[in-house]
Amino acid sequence: MDSFDSANHSDNAVRIESDSLGEVKVPQDALYGAQTQRAVDNFTLGGGPLPAPLLAAIVQVKHAAARANIESDALDFARGGAIQTACHTLLQGKHLKHFPVDIYQTGSGTSSNMNVNEVISHLCAEANIDVHPNDHVNCSQSSNDVFPTSIRIACATLITHQLLPALDQLHDAITARANELAEVVKTGRTHLMDAMPVTFGQVLSGWASQIEANRQRLSAALNEISQLPQGGTAVGTGINTPAGFAATFARCLSEDTGIAFTPVEQPFTKIGAQDDLAALSGALKTLAVSVLKISNDLRWMNSGPLAGLGEISLPSLQPGSSIMPGKVNPVIPEATAMAATQVQGLDVAINNACGAGNFELNVMLPLIGSNLIQSIQLMTGSAVSLADKAIAGFRVNHDNIQKPLAKNPILVTALNAIIGYSKAAEIAKKAYRDQRDILEVAAEETELSRDELTRLLDPQRLTHP
Repeated sequence: MDSFDSANHSDNAVRIESDSLGEVKVPQDALYGAQTQRAVDNFTLGGGPLPAPLLAAIVQVKHAAARANIESDALDFARGGAIQTACHTLLQGKHLKHFPVDIYQTGSGTSSNMNVNEVISHLCAEANIDVHPNDHVNCSQSSNDVFPTSIRIACATLITHQLLPALDQLHDAITARANELAEVVKTGRTHLMDAMPVTFGQVLSGWASQIEANRQRLSAALNEISQLPQGGTAVGTGINTPAGFAATFARCLSEDTGIAFTPVEQPFTKIGAQDDLAALSGALKTLAVSVLKISNDLRWMNSGPLAGLGEISLPSLQPGSSIMPGKVNPVIPEATAMAATQVQGLDVAINNACGAGNFELNVMLPLIGSNLIQSIQLMTGSAVSLADKAIAGFRVNHDNIQKPLAKNPILVTALNAIIGYSKAAEIAKKAYRDQRDILEVAAEETELSRDELTRLLDPQRLTHP
């Protein structure tokens, strides 16, 4: 679904709409009604409208609910069909400017739910079908189950169709480079200091394993959020729904979206509480931690090119300085590191918001939904960017990694079992002090033959002890 833009009306002409509180002036060309206008007037905190995927999910709820209501005889075919037709129109990206309600609104998302209800009602009226926003579009529903259900639909859709494929793409790119560089040895580092050697293949295989573990965590979270509270209505008891509505709705929604949704056994757990969404945010935060680690490794290995490590050269994508000619920076790892940091911050807000459930309703639902969608989108973009613009194209600087490898005094660790830790430490210190190859110093300080030392201190062999 295309982006939903703030309502911009061509003139100052208004019409009078009314709701249970009285009359309201609404822009003449607006498809929404009184309750939306009250929300526009009341909620001016500047968060912007709800993310497009969340609004689209609310529309999908209305479509599936209309189908379920027709099957349950709660809604006549003419009205139910008109609602579905209006939903199809909205899901094609039409009339997007008519969803102006700010993210920071009533905590149940009632204003956005009514915004969608009113727009659908007006579209039905244009087709000469009398459809009331509450009685018909909102039939068998409450904002209190529509909004938490919509959050889960939006997240499940984005994870299924965008994030998981992006992680597969990143995993494949890392694995391909790991196989290509399986036998290329470099100096390992702990505490940013020289350590025992590793291969590029081993380093990248670690990254690939991180991504696969994150994929599994997200798949588990996806299974949990695919259980929906729709049908619980106001407080989870299912007041004003026909028998079997929750199951019928879930089936209709699954058919509409191609994603397997089921009704949750206890709607109370996903209306008053949002624990599964907190868990999803935790999985996204963990992915962000992995992305941050990979991004920083790439930045360090790319550092230089003369005064840093210079182990790899990332693709040159753009000039890096407005004053220093020829400077090129690791822009993709920097961008993904910022995205990862933002996701960790969003997780803090999501956790606090998920805990804002008072008795039978959470009252920070728009914030939870908006932040989750932003986190999913940031991680999707980060995975694709790392795969295509960093991992796939970096070049190994073989000369830069071979020169320090032979001199690395830490290779003496391989002699611990033969000459003891203390003697090995003396050799390492002497090699550091004199800036000599560790093999030369070990040949002077031990009774081992040069051939035996060459074998024992071979960096390639030490990567597979």
